[in-house]
Amino acid sequence: MNYNNRRFRAVQNSPNGEVSTDLIFHYFQNDEILTCEYAGGQIRKGHLIGLVGNDGTIEMRYHQINQSDELMTGRCTSKPELLSNGKIRLHESWQWTSGDLSEGTSTLEEV
Repeated sequence: MNYNNRRFRAVQNSPNGEVSTDLIFHYFQNDEILTCEYAGGQIRKGHLIGLVGNDGTIEMRYHQINQSDELMTGRCTSKPELLSNGKIRLHESWQWTSGDLSEGTSTLEEV
């Protein structure tokens, strides 16, 4: 699975997360390396970097600055689901590595 130049929007997130439907993730992939720069909603600026496995699962780390000027960091595993329309839905399990270290889940869909 290749995520290069695909865009995703959150359709579900845990209450302790900062990602909202106001945010579009624009992914770039070169070989197995995935990158993204993002901003919107509660997030002033963010970046992620990850590795894409043979099954399309993404192991990533992210850092972002929110509207309260807090630098937040975390890790995430995204598992893809191919939809009938050919687009991708990502099922994410994540954990903050800063702040309260809480965990959550989110769902992103390709736009």
